[in-house]
Amino acid sequence: MNKRGILDMTTGPFFKKILIFSIPLMLTGVLQLIYNAADVMVVGRFAGSESLAAVGSTSSLVNLIINLFVGLSTGAGVVTSRHIGANATERINKSVHTAMAIGIISGFAVGVFGFFLSGKFLSLMGTPKNILPLATLYLKIYFLGAPGSLVYNFGASIVRSTGDTKRPLIILGFTGIINVVLNIILVVGFHFDVAGVAIATIVAQYISAILIVIRLKNIDNACRLNFKKIRIYKTELKEIIKIGLPAGFQSSLFSFSNVLIQSTINSFGSVAMAGNTAAQNADAIIYTCTNAVAQTAMTFTSQNMGAKKYVNIRKIYFMCMGFVLVISVCFGAVGLLFPEQIIGIFTTEAEVIEMGKHRLFIMMTTYFICSIMDVSGCQIRGMGKSIEPMIITLLGACGIRVLWLYTGFPLKKELWNLYLSYPISWLITFIALFICFFVFEKRIKKHSAS
Repeated sequence: MNKRGILDMTTGPFFKKILIFSIPLMLTGVLQLIYNAADVMVVGRFAGSESLAAVGSTSSLVNLIINLFVGLSTGAGVVTSRHIGANATERINKSVHTAMAIGIISGFAVGVFGFFLSGKFLSLMGTPKNILPLATLYLKIYFLGAPGSLVYNFGASIVRSTGDTKRPLIILGFTGIINVVLNIILVVGFHFDVAGVAIATIVAQYISAILIVIRLKNIDNACRLNFKKIRIYKTELKEIIKIGLPAGFQSSLFSFSNVLIQSTINSFGSVAMAGNTAAQNADAIIYTCTNAVAQTAMTFTSQNMGAKKYVNIRKIYFMCMGFVLVISVCFGAVGLLFPEQIIGIFTTEAEVIEMGKHRLFIMMTTYFICSIMDVSGCQIRGMGKSIEPMIITLLGACGIRVLWLYTGFPLKKELWNLYLSYPISWLITFIALFICFFVFEKRIKKHSAS
């Protein structure tokens, strides 16, 4: 960290700095997952498999709607990081206040949209009638927390762009404990069922938003927040949209394909849905850890682009690729060795555990492909290219996945065959992104030399 509290990501050695940045970010994500898993565990053990299926059936729909705006927060972080690398104080300040304005506006828009259309969307997904009322109730309450969630995401993205990944970790650690305690009180004590976990979640989200805003108010550099300056600055808005909107659209496309897969899983019944929900929490841990490294690659690359130190880009990319391979292989081995114990954390029902093992086996053996794909996409976004990875993801990860639903899956209508759509789409997308990285790197070097 320099005197302004900003981590210099433009000078080596990079490995130590990548660890300093990514490990707190990783722990933040894991903590968030643990608290989300606590929601699933509490509702699964104390409210039953139907409630577990109801909560699990909403995740892909939530991601479909929320991820578009979370992508904008990623764009805000990239833009701010680039201005930090260029030491452009005024541009940094405008980026911060534009980002927070977007967070506030989009939070309220998503909240209203999600609240009134939750039931309709769940019905379109083919959610079984026996869990539709529970799923709708959970989702309506959840979307009331959208303003808090998005303000936190935009604020945390700004804080991380300075190299500070510890404070978001501390904030989520604190609010996560609140979430767990409220889960137990509302579900076990007051028998609020799915409403209890939803209320606990939104309370934690609003507290997180308040704490990240307090951090930005007290930060001792150009990222300091001033409520009077919160407005949309056109130049910064264009830059954030240029990077963030394609990234958000890409995430939403991923979520759309997952909505289609979730709809197919729904056709297997509530037991299959519950098993999928339980197993999903296991592969989500791998994603969270490796995505932290992918975000690190993007942030480091953004600062180096701003500082015009293009020679560092390839070093950062391959260090992060190696890091995620180690993480995904190690976690995958644990998942393969202890599948029943892992799924058993969330449910005691033998049928649900057996269903969950189908997903767990496919994911644990192939998730390393998703990890290197994720790093590649973030690396390219850090280089200032966001449209290209979005298109590749649309045609690769999403298009191939949807194609599999109508070609490969009908040949053998079983869950394991449905889950094969994930690694097949990851591999094709990674190959395309890997090639693109070298094409863009060559263009950048050629442009800098001219």
